[in-house]
Amino acid sequence: MTDPVALITGSGRKRVGNIIARHLAAQGYRIAMHYHSSEDAARESRDELRETGVDCEVFQADVADESEVARMMNNVVDRFQRLDVVVTTSSIWSTTPLKDITADDLRRNFDVNVMGTFLVARAAGNVMISQPDGGSIVTIGDWAIERPYLHHAPYFISKGSVPTLTRVLALELGHRNPRVRVNCIHPGPVMYPPGTSDEEKQTLKESTLVKDGDCPETVAHAVQFLIDNKFITGASVPIDGGRHMYTPSDANRKSI
Repeated sequence: MTDPVALITGSGRKRVGNIIARHLAAQGYRIAMHYHSSEDAARESRDELRETGVDCEVFQADVADESEVARMMNNVVDRFQRLDVVVTTSSIWSTTPLKDITADDLRRNFDVNVMGTFLVARAAGNVMISQPDGGSIVTIGDWAIERPYLHHAPYFISKGSVPTLTRVLALELGHRNPRVRVNCIHPGPVMYPPGTSDEEKQTLKESTLVKDGDCPETVAHAVQFLIDNKFITGASVPIDGGRHMYTPSDANRKSI
C-alpha cells in the first residue's frame, strides 16, 4: 500500500496515455487506467500489466461530466488509498473546415479538452493536498497552439486554454500544499495516427528540427522528469523535436 499510484486518463486505448501508463508501471507505480468507451482495450491492457506483476485497475468515466469524475476519483482512492500522479491525456481531435464548424463542435472540444482536464486535475489536487507528500499533475496541451494549422480550430482553441489552466491550478493547489505541483507537456508528432502512409510519416519527420518522430516514449520520459523534479511547477514543456519554432522552409531562408 506504500507504492505510489498513478492515474492516467485516456490510457485505455493503445495511444500515448497507454505508453505513459506502462512506463510508470515499470518504475514501480500502481496504475489506475481510465477509459471512456474503450473498455475492451483498457481491460486487455490491465490484464497484460497484471501478468507482469503490476497492481492495475481500470476506471470508466466521461471526463466532461463532473459527477462521473467525482465517482471515478472516489473509486481510485478507495481502491489504492492514495494518489501520487495524474496525467490527463484524454482529448478529442477532428478535422473540420472553418466554414463547417458549429457552436456544438466548439463546446464539445471545450467540454473534453478543457473542462475534462480541469475536473480531473482539480479532483486529483483535492486528494493530493491532504497527503504529506502532495503529488504531481501533468496536463497535455499541444505544440501547435502557438503555430496552428488549418481545419482544426475547435481543437486548437480549446487546447490553447490548457497552459493557463495549468498555471492557475499550480498556484491554487500549491498555495494549499506546496508539495502539489502542476505542469504541462506540449507533444508534437510523437505518435502517428493509424493509417498514416509512409509518405505522410516522412513529411511529419521532416517537419521537426531533429528529423524524427513517432516516439511516444519521449512523452513518458518527460512525464517522469516532471514527476521527479520537485522545483518545477506551472511550466509548459514542448516535446516536439523543435516543431514549435521551426518549419522546413526555415532551412531555405537567407540570413539578413
